[in-house]
Amino acid sequence: MAPPSVYDPGLLEAHIESLRKGQILPENVVWSLCEKAKEILQEESNVQAVQCPVTICGDIHGQFYDLLELFLIGGDCPNTNYLFMGDYVDRGFYSVEVASLLIALKVRHRHRITILRGNHESRQITQVYGFYDECQRKYGNPNVWKSFTDLFDYLPMTALVEDRIFCLHGGLSPSIDTLDHARNLDRFQEVPHEGPMCDLVWSDPDERCGWGISPRGAGYTFGQDITEQFNHVNGLSFLIMEGYQWTHKQGVVTIFSAPNYCYRCGNQAALMEVDEQFGSTEGQDVYQYCNFIRFDPAPREDAGRQGKRQPDYFL
Repeated sequence: MAPPSVYDPGLLEAHIESLRKGQILPENVVWSLCEKAKEILQEESNVQAVQCPVTICGDIHGQFYDLLELFLIGGDCPNTNYLFMGDYVDRGFYSVEVASLLIALKVRHRHRITILRGNHESRQITQVYGFYDECQRKYGNPNVWKSFTDLFDYLPMTALVEDRIFCLHGGLSPSIDTLDHARNLDRFQEVPHEGPMCDLVWSDPDERCGWGISPRGAGYTFGQDITEQFNHVNGLSFLIMEGYQWTHKQGVVTIFSAPNYCYRCGNQAALMEVDEQFGSTEGQDVYQYCNFIRFDPAPREDAGRQGKRQPDYFL
């Protein structure tokens, strides 16, 4: 009898359990998972449709034990539906474990977890900020790095929750006026240095009106007037990006999910739960169905502790 495929549900669950224990998968298993994930992601849109209820998450940046804390607080996948908005790798010490777990969950529960692309899901960026070196150190060669970075080209750029919340890692682009413009982008490539695909992962909201030059050296800054116009034209309630605050008069909310960023910033992290009733509401009532959950870093030695849940309701 042939050995079970890596895509067999039982074997996948075994891999996921190993990953939750902080173990890395063999190189050939990572390659197989990435190849299967490409098949799944290739069928998804540049503006991937997501239904409520869903818990929306920001940057993870290789902080694996904080990702386990996130699942502890927000609920395990597939019992909770998740939308992750990019930046899974670099800076933290466990980018391999983070990327492996999220991809394994995507292959196992494709309709329960949506994974978008951030500006760190890039060959160039990951060679500077740690992921490439981590793969070399843990596997002795760059093959796993290549498997993941090839996969990153398949990640959707944005998501649309109930046709009303536009979710993306970066921000808006002067080249994208409508969601159809975003849908028509050719995303199956390395993130370019400029252009609309670059803007979607690099741009930031600003207090000044109009478009501005980004201090990041890529993408743009955009003011409240740009947000209001984009939301109106596309029938949106608001945008969700990386960070953790409401801005542009509740036209944009930013989410950041890496507590004590880089193990030294001392910040809390946040998730945003969008209630299942959100899809049936209109107007200003939508905000009462959006709930922030803040959480602290997980202790390295005990990733399975009971997390401290701190709700913040925005009415």
